Amino acid sequence: MPASSTSLIPTPRKSAIDMPSPKLHQHQQQRNTKNLGLRLGADLMSASCAASMVAPLIAVIDRSIMENASGRSTVSNSLKSSFRTLLLRPHALIFSKPVALIFMVYGGTYLTANTLDTATSTARNQPATHVTTGTPKFAASSAANVGLCVYKDQFFVKLFGPSGPPRPVPLPSYLLFTMRDCLTIFASFNVPPLLGPILTERMKPAWQKTVSGTTVAQFAAPAAVQILSTPVHLLGLDMFNRPATGGRGVPWGDRWTQVWKNWAVSTAARICRIVPAFGLGGTVNTKVRRNLMESLV
Repeated sequence: MPASSTSLIPTPRKSAIDMPSPKLHQHQQQRNTKNLGLRLGADLMSASCAASMVAPLIAVIDRSIMENASGRSTVSNSLKSSFRTLLLRPHALIFSKPVALIFMVYGGTYLTANTLDTATSTARNQPATHVTTGTPKFAASSAANVGLCVYKDQFFVKLFGPSGPPRPVPLPSYLLFTMRDCLTIFASFNVPPLLGPILTERMKPAWQKTVSGTTVAQFAAPAAVQILSTPVHLLGLDMFNRPATGGRGVPWGDRWTQVWKNWAVSTAARICRIVPAFGLGGTVNTKVRRNLMESLV
């Protein structure tokens, strides 16, 4: 029986260009790109929610610390004035430049940490809810927070510093503000994920049902580090408030006396600002992001 005519037609072979590369296929398999655009949107939304919640209170406390250090007002009088404005004319405070600057600082910091987590989960083919704790996160979050804080501080010291003609912020103040922010960032982003599981193991079972060790660490670590970072902050402010004149600088003994004079009240105020900034704000950012990411799975 004659062979079918179709059997005489040779089957075309796929060229090397047409056939998928095993290495390329394996490389694609190693990336989690599912809903990547929506995941980045979730990073932005969670950062914005957290920053909007804490910005007004932090702006009020930052103003009181700087006015107290410059001698323009005491912490208590400055807080009373700001809260009076919030009560009688809330729009004047909420939509003010200081609040916008604080929103920029913490929104940008949270967003940097979030997008780094998303980039890591994408590159390493991990779940969208993955949270990193290593050096890259500290470096990225510190860079964002320090850069934004330095930009914010140059406005705050001029708005709420000593009266007189405007002058530039000296380099030593910038360096001290950078050191202050690095301490806070490390305690806020790197310590809680590491310390949280240890605290959870040591917590009583009844407590574990209501709060996790990570949540406790998220509030405690940033607050505790203010004991060390507040003198650094005050020294930076003093170098701006009392610059060297006539080629003669202020004696270091006088500077440390001024720092010690304001240390207790300023530490208390900075703990009150850091708890919402990286405690409440960090918790809100983490939980909102996790819930949004879980909904995208």
